[in-house]
Amino acid sequence: MAIRKIFTNFLAFLGAIFLFFLILFFISLFFLIKGEPSFSSRPKIGLIEIKGVISEAEKHLKELRNFEKDKNIKAVVVRIDSPGGAVGASQELYLALKKLSQKKPVVASMGSVAASGGLYVALGAQKIVAAPGTITGSIGVMMQVPNLSKLLEKIGVEATILKSGPYKDTGNMFRPLTEDEKKVLYQTINDIYLQFVNAIKESRGLEETKIRKFADGRVFTGRAAKEYGLIDELGNLNQAIELAASLAGIKDYYIVYPPKEKLWERFLVEQKISKGLAIIFSPLYIMKWQ
Repeated sequence: MAIRKIFTNFLAFLGAIFLFFLILFFISLFFLIKGEPSFSSRPKIGLIEIKGVISEAEKHLKELRNFEKDKNIKAVVVRIDSPGGAVGASQELYLALKKLSQKKPVVASMGSVAASGGLYVALGAQKIVAAPGTITGSIGVMMQVPNLSKLLEKIGVEATILKSGPYKDTGNMFRPLTEDEKKVLYQTINDIYLQFVNAIKESRGLEETKIRKFADGRVFTGRAAKEYGLIDELGNLNQAIELAASLAGIKDYYIVYPPKEKLWERFLVEQKISKGLAIIFSPLYIMKWQ
């Protein structure tokens, strides 16, 4: 009997410990989840964060599509803290925001830095908010073409290039660019620059002559951007959220975030980065907003 009683007490003790950790787990889970339960009938404002160099757009495009489909999300705020990045990825995000703005209010909130491609993305929003000291601008395109020919010559490395056309190996780091190649690349750079200028023209309703006065690669503050007509208001993230709520005509709302990436999704991103590094020899790959 004594042994049975001890065994019963031991099981009760284990049960109490299990229950304690179960409660602790759910409490921790509650605090880890941002915002309130997704099944709430209250309207939501979706918040997406674009941070760092913009190298690919797929992750954020998926987040925007999910926010677009959610009928309870009445407005979207995009927090941008980026110095820019790849041309194509920035344009994809710009077009996605522009499309979403036609269905529900979208407000871009600039963080410490939202320059070059970061600014391009923000242009897709219905309204743009920046802090007075936000670093933005840097409107332009830059291409870096390394030339290692002299270094390789010193160590006795020589490359034989076979190509189907005169411009197929443009940007090859085994030799300097020819004058004709420079002209071709300048045409490409100017084409992309004009796309940037036209995006500002269309989004902000500014005349091209006015845009070209500050669209020369320089950086400037959020306050200067307000004077140039590039942004709508000076303020912080909370003010951007309040503006989005006002545009959506809602008061009793809560903020929702995209779900965190799963481990296997992070692995896929790392794989993409590896593939990107593998094609670094392509000059168009390193063309970026500057």
